Amino acid sequence: MATVVVAEADKPAHRFAKERLKAFVERVEKLEEEKKAISDDVRDVYAEAKANGYDTKALRTVVKLRKMDVNERKEQEAVLETYMHALGMLG
Repeated sequence: MATVVVAEADKPAHRFAKERLKAFVERVEKLEEEKKAISDDVRDVYAEAKANGYDTKALRTVVKLRKMDVNERKEQEAVLETYMHALGMLG
């Protein structure tokens, strides 16, 4: 009687795992492409703001502050004020 050797890659479970792995990789790749496109769009908005006379450094700071929780922002502002006072930077 002849013995049939089934290659590991031909087993249904192995094929399924390989297909799932490929699907995960493709999903990540697609999201990375979308992230790049969004990053390019954000860069374009800042460039447009700069072309219209806005200070992009200040604009980025405002965007960062708006993301923060109100209490977190107040705490950070208090620490900054304390440091600036200690360094004689406040009137």
